[in-house]
Amino acid sequence: MGNSLRAAALLAVVVLSVLVSLLITSVQQFGATLSTNGTLSDGEQQELASLRRALIYQLNQRRREMIPLLLPDDDGDDDKGGRSSQLDPDSGLDYNLWNEVTLDFGKAHPDRMGCDSLVDMQAVEVLGSGYTKLVVRANLAGGQPVALKLVNEQGIDMSKCLEDFKDPRACRELVSYKLQKEMILMERLRHPNVIKLKGHCAGVQGGGGVEGGRAAVILEQGNPLQMIQLLQSPWEDRFRVCLDLVRLLHFLSRSPLGSVALLDFQPRQFVTVSGQLKLTDLDDASAEETACQTDADCTLQFPHRNFTLSCSARGVCEGLNEKRNIYNAYRFFFTYLLPHQAPPSLTHLVDHIMNTTGELREDINQTLEAFEHILLLYKSGLYLDNLPPSIIRDYTVMRGMGTTGNVEYRCWPSYSLQGCVLSVHSAREAAYICNSHSQCSSFTLTGQKTWTGRLLASFRSSFGHLVADGMSEVYVKKTKVPENP
Repeated sequence: MGNSLRAAALLAVVVLSVLVSLLITSVQQFGATLSTNGTLSDGEQQELASLRRALIYQLNQRRREMIPLLLPDDDGDDDKGGRSSQLDPDSGLDYNLWNEVTLDFGKAHPDRMGCDSLVDMQAVEVLGSGYTKLVVRANLAGGQPVALKLVNEQGIDMSKCLEDFKDPRACRELVSYKLQKEMILMERLRHPNVIKLKGHCAGVQGGGGVEGGRAAVILEQGNPLQMIQLLQSPWEDRFRVCLDLVRLLHFLSRSPLGSVALLDFQPRQFVTVSGQLKLTDLDDASAEETACQTDADCTLQFPHRNFTLSCSARGVCEGLNEKRNIYNAYRFFFTYLLPHQAPPSLTHLVDHIMNTTGELREDINQTLEAFEHILLLYKSGLYLDNLPPSIIRDYTVMRGMGTTGNVEYRCWPSYSLQGCVLSVHSAREAAYICNSHSQCSSFTLTGQKTWTGRLLASFRSSFGHLVADGMSEVYVKKTKVPENP
């Protein structure tokens, strides 16, 4: 109980430190209204009872949606039946569901963070807020950065619930359903491209006082996906985002919960962690299959395209969740990130992906295979077979040397805003690029590498001096070899 009280206090500090104001006054007023039930007339008492029944119905609906996610896979666990009976959604205002989630989660993962981890943390900024949730960037006492997801007590969902039902504690539980669902989904759908769940902090549901229903989910911290910034990035980085997305969709098509659809498929649902794409918003993920009687019941509708899939013998739309994900990946990601500035020798393979995903002609297995094939060619340099080996002979190489007094020129897309820095497989590809730039007279390989293991090459118009640098190699066109002072 002590931990729960501390948790509530910590969460209150976080919210207060990042919001201009909260609905504290309104909540207190609602609480005061409920505490004066004894002075209400019979009609007002009946109205409150009706509101209470409606709220209980809403809570039970949420519990029904969560129970399939909580139940373990069929692995012979003898506790499964008992657990299911404890999660009876028709048990009225029984708070066992969230307690079951939090207590079992703690037992299964004792190394995960809890309320104690939030002691002396520092809230840095609000990363985002919506109808239901608030996301806060915070630093723990040891300096470790995390992201906290909390109920947005100024959000539309909370305000509407308080207006309708006038029960702050029950409304907080109802609104926090999405947080609960996300925590469960993050645990069931563990994957390198799903944000890592580090732990949670929650007051015991049904408890009195300020801790009743307060909860926070603790996540690894990522950077919101910025599409404008990505559009200006080198093709290799944009390809990585698309590849990570396809790997995620391949996993979701055969996840422990079945085929999972991302119903709110937008770039804002993703972050990057050290350059890796990760799904961070899972509350609108669904493993439900669409029932059908004919193929006409299996229509995927998008703003500018419709697709009709097959109704299977089981009476469900075959592959609908998978196809929905693929087309959304095409229209929100591939269209903008994949074709532009692709290496010329890989353009036909990129075009194939664009055509097949845009027309839904291939499944996620074939799509992933096409992406992995491009990655193999790109990392290995096999796509450079047509480059003549003699191209490097036009350059004099000086190993263990760097340059100073550089005269830079800009190219796009470059890893540097001040010059022309590009990813290359080898000195031979760098020589080919230098030959294609009229301003280029030399380039340097520094040993720095990208996520694919490719080298970063710096191209320039000229330089003043050669200097010792054990990690670098300078290549100069033979017609422009300077004297070494």
